[in-house]
Amino acid sequence: MKSALKIEELMMFVLGIFAFNQLDFAWWWFLLLLLTPDIGMLGYVVNTKIGAFTYNIFHHKGIAIVVYLFGIYFQNEVFQLIGIILFSHASLDRIFGYGLKFNDSFKHTHLGDI
Repeated sequence: MKSALKIEELMMFVLGIFAFNQLDFAWWWFLLLLLTPDIGMLGYVVNTKIGAFTYNIFHHKGIAIVVYLFGIYFQNEVFQLIGIILFSHASLDRIFGYGLKFNDSFKHTHLGDI
């Protein structure tokens, strides 16, 4: 089952690359911005509860989709780009076993312990 989930996440990452390809940005933007959602880890400087909250905001695929759809509705490619980066990054993280965080520890995720 673990392999099937990783393949599913890989396909979602490929979907993110495809969606990015539909925008009018140079490819280096995707590579440059791909790791920026990890800024959500800064909440762990405060405590694990705030850290889990900020991390999960930047790694929640539902939020990524809403941001992307907001960009489509308002015909704003920057918001579409932000949504694609959030979605793609979350998929890439989950391929490597980094899931949404619980409040008690960075290592305690919805995918199990890291």
